[in-house]
Amino acid sequence: MRIVKNIFNLAFISVEIGILLICLANAWVFALTGGRTYTKISKIPPREIALVLGTSPKMRSGMSNPYFTKRMDATALLYHHGKIKQIIVSGEKSKGYNEPAAMKKYLVYQEGVPEDIITEDPKGFNTYKSILRCKDVYKKDNVIIVSQGFHNLRALFFARNNNMNALGFDAQDVNKPESFYRNQAREILARVIAVVYFVLGISPD
Repeated sequence: MRIVKNIFNLAFISVEIGILLICLANAWVFALTGGRTYTKISKIPPREIALVLGTSPKMRSGMSNPYFTKRMDATALLYHHGKIKQIIVSGEKSKGYNEPAAMKKYLVYQEGVPEDIITEDPKGFNTYKSILRCKDVYKKDNVIIVSQGFHNLRALFFARNNNMNALGFDAQDVNKPESFYRNQAREILARVIAVVYFVLGISPD
């Protein structure tokens, strides 16, 4: 009976430690990025370039992905209000699938953004790679990162830890309860992983 009790106590302590680590990791991300994300176009300071983080242009149903279109709307808003001069669209390119090309096409033909100011980054396979390639490959660190707010915090955490002068412009979120809670829960854990990787000096794959 004592063994069972000890196992129960150990499990309970482990859960408590896990919750504490989740809270501390997320608090660190919020502290590092506080005051650097914006939702109003009139408030955000101008930067040289926007880094637009990729997502699928279509949902599994074949319908337009609202997360994609809202990111493009936010990017076009930055351009048309003179907040940026150039744009990097960063995402995955693989056989039969090309996020950067879809983003560029949408910005040019749906949002009226000039084609010659848009650079496609086809190797932005995840948030960290998009941030790192923006700095190391394209030599840009004075950037506005465009994504939904729940995602921008982690992106800014990566950017700030790579000495980039980055801000976040939050695209409109998707007002579906199932999407909101799923994304928030997933991002809470993703921030923990980002902090662990940073502390251990590991680059996310």
